[in-house]
Amino acid sequence: MVYEAPKELVDKVYEAVEVAKATGKIRKGTNEATKFIEKGLAKFVAIAKDVNPPEITMHIPLLAEEKGVPCVQIPSKEELGAAAGLDVPTGSVVIIQEGEAKQLIKEISDRMKSTKITT
Repeated sequence: MVYEAPKELVDKVYEAVEVAKATGKIRKGTNEATKFIEKGLAKFVAIAKDVNPPEITMHIPLLAEEKGVPCVQIPSKEELGAAAGLDVPTGSVVIIQEGEAKQLIKEISDRMKSTKITT
């Protein structure tokens, strides 16, 4: 199951990606996300809802759930790419070292658990 972030949480997800990029480690793209989730190194995953075709990222939420990694769906691959420091859109970003984003990720995870909004 994928957690679809409500509007007020989307900005926190982008912020977490930006902070982790600056102070920790992230990997960009669906292949990288898949690899790091499978290896058990992922701490947090964000996937874009507007990926076309959706089959590109469809496996990530299932894999993340299997490995116990929080996975959040956000609306825009353009904004996700920008948050990850790219000039191009990206379908997914995986945080492998939180750095100073640890508290933000905890807040997002807690919110996910408390609201249980899934699609």
